[in-house]
Parts: sequence; structure tokens; C-alpha cells
Amino acid sequence: MFNISQHTTPSFRFLINLALLFCIFYGFNLGYIGLTTPGGLYSPLLDQHLNYIKAWRHLCLFSTAKVLELTGYMTYTTETTLKVQGHAGFRLVYSCLGYGIMSFFAAFTLAFPKPLRSRLIFLFTGLIAIQLLNTLRFIFIALFYKPKPVLFFADHHDIFNYTLYSLLLVMIYCWLNTGNKQGHNPI
Repeated sequence: MFNISQHTTPSFRFLINLALLFCIFYGFNLGYIGLTTPGGLYSPLLDQHLNYIKAWRHLCLFSTAKVLELTGYMTYTTETTLKVQGHAGFRLVYSCLGYGIMSFFAAFTLAFPKPLRSRLIFLFTGLIAIQLLNTLRFIFIALFYKPKPVLFFADHHDIFNYTLYSLLLVMIYCWLNTGNKQGHNPI
């Protein structure tokens, strides 16, 4: 990735690349949200013509609504909300898009010293899995949301994060151990 001194260990290079890539990805998303939200350094051009955050939010709401409609529910959507007739609904705020976990996952995958093809396949598979799990979470929230802690003072956001982090750790463990000879550590 980045050219770090040849005197550093591979583990240290990986950690530096991971931190730099995460800061770039996460910072870019936060910066773009800032540029496409009225006030401050607002850019009407980016907001009206290149707003991938708005498109991402629309995709999340649209896919959730479509799945619910295919299973027989009546849905109502706006630019930021989804409601299900006779059930709950939600307002999709920026933090619910998953750009933080996706930034980390992308940074980890791209920084790890495996062949590029393997990293790209794992990256796209993982990002799709994160979005599918997020859509599943939105479906459950739209149908069953209650404004109180669900389990041991944890809300739906915490439970989703714990579940997603656990699944990603299992995916990463499996990916790290495929194609490696026994006892070989790539870092």
C-alpha cells in the first residue's frame, strides 16, 4: 500500500496501512456528509449531482421496502424514513448506513498482505454481506422496534453491531486461514 521504511516489520507496516486507510475512508465519508448537508462548507453541486450518501440511503430504504412489500407488508417511505402499516418504522440517520464498519473492513482487507485478487474478492463479498445484514436489521426494526432496551440494556444498534462484528471476525478468520500452509503467518 503505502511505502513505509523497509526497516519495519510486516506487522507494523500492516498496522500503519490499516490505520491510514481507515482514516482516509472514514474521513472521506464524514467529509462528504459535511459537504452535502446544508450549512458550513455545503456544496450544492455535490449535494444535487454527486451525492452518493443520499443514493446509499435511498438504496437501503428502497431495498428494505421492497423485501417487506414482497412479503405482504404495506410500506411508506420518504427520503429518510420507512414505516410499515400496522407496525413500527424508522428514520435512517447517517450512522445507520454502516460507513464506519465498512471503512474498517475495507481498510483491513486492502492493507492485509494477501494477493490482490483474494483481497478484492473478499472485500466485495464482505461489503455486500454487511449491506445485506444491514437490510435485515432494517426489516426487523421496521416490524418490531420498541423504544426501550431489548436485551441487557442494549438497543437494536448495539445488538446489530455485536452480531456484525462477530460475523466479520469469523469471516476474517476463515479468509486468513484459506490458502495458507499450516504454521505460515502472512504478517
